[in-house]
Amino acid sequence: MTNPSREAPVRRIVLVANVAAGSLVDGGLTPDALRSRLDAAGLTVVPEPRPDAPLPERLAAAAELPGIDAVAVAGGDGTLACAAQALTGREVPLGILPLGTMNLLAKDLGLPLDLDAAIAVLATGTMRAIDAGEVNGHVFLINSVLGLPARMARHREAKRGRMGFLDMVRMGAGLLRHLGRYPRERAVLTIAGETRRVRFRTLAVVCGDYREGLGQVLSRAGVDGGHLTLYLVETLSAARLVRLGLGFAIGEWRRLPDLERHETDALTLDARKALRVMNDGEVVLIAPPLRYRLRASALRVLVPAEEPR
Repeated sequence: MTNPSREAPVRRIVLVANVAAGSLVDGGLTPDALRSRLDAAGLTVVPEPRPDAPLPERLAAAAELPGIDAVAVAGGDGTLACAAQALTGREVPLGILPLGTMNLLAKDLGLPLDLDAAIAVLATGTMRAIDAGEVNGHVFLINSVLGLPARMARHREAKRGRMGFLDMVRMGAGLLRHLGRYPRERAVLTIAGETRRVRFRTLAVVCGDYREGLGQVLSRAGVDGGHLTLYLVETLSAARLVRLGLGFAIGEWRRLPDLERHETDALTLDARKALRVMNDGEVVLIAPPLRYRLRASALRVLVPAEEPR
């Protein structure tokens, strides 16, 4: 349920477009074309203060601008997590123009994926406070994943924007090859006051939890549930991978014997070496211990206004 907190529509916004995002990298859109469509919707687009800086610095500078009603961000889930790094804990809300590949956050929020409809939300939407996760100062809005998926993400990043059929086949073959030879990660997990040693192929910390049901793959049950969910897969053979995939496909996977699940608001993961972590699809190397915590209702986002009853 949305929580309207302003009656007047958003008027003054600053646009930050990630030119490496899905729809932009393909050449279908340009930042200038986006600005024109925002102008046509009656929005006043304030110029970016640091348009030539790296994306995190652009977003941080945009968040500091006085007198703006929102920071509109055009990109995918990784771009939005980068924006959340600058906006979490602030009053100014995040406006989402979903131009990524999967747009999972936009779907979880019930935002339209059509660009003109998403622009209309910037002008007429209401603000909603959502949860954010954090690990060692790195903010994520959907999930933080360690192990095999984070390792495989390097290949995806190398082919971003030019992933063909043969590249997908090679990635699938690489996944099966890693199942046999890639060693399990070793760590010390502290959760709910208990500490134990773990070995895992995949570990995921989800902001909230995934929805279980037919066709609900990677769809979360809520964005303000007030908890994190830990998923841990200790071993992952080809047979177990197929079983997990089928469980996700039919919407019955939480009780699979190969999957460990815990709800929490904080956890710590310690190891002897830096760990490769994939936050909302973007990979970063983080020195241990990894301290996860929930930042409840810490990020404001613009969502569609509720229809009058």
